Amino acid sequence: MTTTAITGARVFDGERVLPQTTVLIGEGRIIAVGGDVPAGAHVVDARGGTLLPGLFDAHVHTSEQALACALRFGVTTELEMQGRWTKHNRTAISEDDSLADVRSAGFGLTPPGGHPSELFPEGFRPGGDDRSAFGNVVMPFSTTPEEAVSHIPKLVAAGSDYIKFMVDDGTVEGHPGLPMLDQATLNAGVAEAHRHGMLTVAHTLTVDATRMAIEAGIDGLVHLFMDRPHDKEIIELIAGSGAFVVPCVVLDASMMGITGAALADDPRVSTRLDEAWLTTLRSSFDRYPQGRIADVLDSVRALHAAGVDLIVGTDASFPLPFLGGLAHGASVHQELGYLVQAGLTPIAALRAATSTPAHRFGLDDRGRIAAGRRADLLLVEGDPTTDISDTLNIRAVWRRGVRLADG
Repeated sequence: MTTTAITGARVFDGERVLPQTTVLIGEGRIIAVGGDVPAGAHVVDARGGTLLPGLFDAHVHTSEQALACALRFGVTTELEMQGRWTKHNRTAISEDDSLADVRSAGFGLTPPGGHPSELFPEGFRPGGDDRSAFGNVVMPFSTTPEEAVSHIPKLVAAGSDYIKFMVDDGTVEGHPGLPMLDQATLNAGVAEAHRHGMLTVAHTLTVDATRMAIEAGIDGLVHLFMDRPHDKEIIELIAGSGAFVVPCVVLDASMMGITGAALADDPRVSTRLDEAWLTTLRSSFDRYPQGRIADVLDSVRALHAAGVDLIVGTDASFPLPFLGGLAHGASVHQELGYLVQAGLTPIAALRAATSTPAHRFGLDDRGRIAAGRRADLLLVEGDPTTDISDTLNIRAVWRRGVRLADG
């Protein structure tokens, strides 16, 4: 076994900065943190840098190209919230160390004609009209509690890693009156998923949808409401439930017409993205211009103060301008900046992209720098535990101990 010794680094282990400055890796795992460098080890001099666990993006819609893009930015795990990469469909890519690892909900429960159908131009079908383009997936369209219950075992059998519920009447997207899961159907689906031992998450962009999901017993919210400022009652409701929140502030900003142009202009980003992604990043969804990003940041601040687990996610999807303002990997770094802008310390924001998603999604083989964990690692120049923007100063990326060629 060839051992790699990363030496002289500031080491953020996913929770805190460690006194040790050496990490040994081999055979895809972290062998030790601290200690002597063994004879014959390949040494990586990390002086002046910070070693972090590989980052998570806990809300994406992804592809092989996007997984490669994510890894270039140190995102070693993507959590798909609508798409094809369930257990049975990712076998061929799971061993490819040039791609980020992925977990998936498969397709979320929604009524026929419900979200996300309103996002796409008439006649547009991601992947084409052929359902086989998505592989072995279940389309769990549900309008009654009985239909929702019947779809849960099908999703489990098809390899979903967690179960997603769409709770969206189209108001934020400019399509009010969209078919939406009612409370009884949502309650029944969440209860059935829990009976199967599955984690449950909900798409909620409004306060009312958030309340519905919490009432149903959801485990996590993979959006933060953006239709109005928070009040004490909704913050206490979320905190009291124990649910985690993936705010996707970058998505809310895009919905409000705020582009990612400044991010695209950063040479640390532009050199790692092709023109299609840069064009997409410079665009925006622009479906809710009346929204206020300050209100979203205030809600993030209140949730954090209430002790809610916050997790980094972006809702990055495909290089299409009408899904703009977002790019795989790059937008994770922007989301970290938003969390700090909302009042989290840089260390708290980094936890939201490492140890917290690993724990809440049951991926306890990663998200920390500790002996026995996957050697999914990100080395950056500088100190992002004091200046969060340093996460983009990427020097090296490892997935399962394999160093990315251009990382």
